Amino acid sequence: MSEAARAAGGLRFAAKVGPSRRLFCLPYAGGGAGVFRAWSPILAPDIELVAVQLPGREGRLREPSFASIEEIVAAVLPLVVRASDLPYALFGHSMGALIAYALTVALEREGQRAPAHLFLSARRPPDEPDPESPLHGLPEAQFLDVIQTRYGAIPEAVLQEPDLLALLLPTLRADIGAIERFPLSSQRVRCPVHVFGGARDRHPAPAQLAGWQRVAEQPVRVRLFEGDHFYLAAQREALVADICSQWPRPSS
Repeated sequence: MSEAARAAGGLRFAAKVGPSRRLFCLPYAGGGAGVFRAWSPILAPDIELVAVQLPGREGRLREPSFASIEEIVAAVLPLVVRASDLPYALFGHSMGALIAYALTVALEREGQRAPAHLFLSARRPPDEPDPESPLHGLPEAQFLDVIQTRYGAIPEAVLQEPDLLALLLPTLRADIGAIERFPLSSQRVRCPVHVFGGARDRHPAPAQLAGWQRVAEQPVRVRLFEGDHFYLAAQREALVADICSQWPRPSS
């Protein structure tokens, strides 16, 4: 498959006239850009949302997924660089947070325009080992059971549709494998870092979130919302409002 075909895409769900900022959003394992469709109407009017679409999900469901976080970063980086004519920030949830962190490290290392803010959600720090056993290589039934126990990641309606589940599983398994193979990193980022989590999440536990300070040069701010690993669905408006409040509009 060509390099162009394997590139990351960026979806804009609502046109913004003359935006002055961009927010790139990276979804969780198995998730697609559509996770952020409802964000555009409630963002500040000058913020254009760009939801990153990777192979293996939604409109790209039949394309093979990337096998590593490094491959994902390499695919997303050109998309961000091309759209960095405006100040921008990165938001990532769970796997998306790990991608956003690694992407920021790469952007700063390469001397590209770095994000104005890094918003990270529901992910333990990248220098902290996973206390759980790897699961991406488990047999299907066991893999599904552990995923549901840890994260509740697959809707019941999908679990009841074998054909749909068969389409989604390869991407989810590939994403989990990419996360589990990512080496521990203590590389520090220079931009402001904001960390969010669910107060009832267990992976990561709320107490783990402050550890992001170890890989940030500026003071890290942590905010918890009511909910579990997928708190961002019920807390969408509060989360988006928080992001907007922490990222002041550039002065003209």
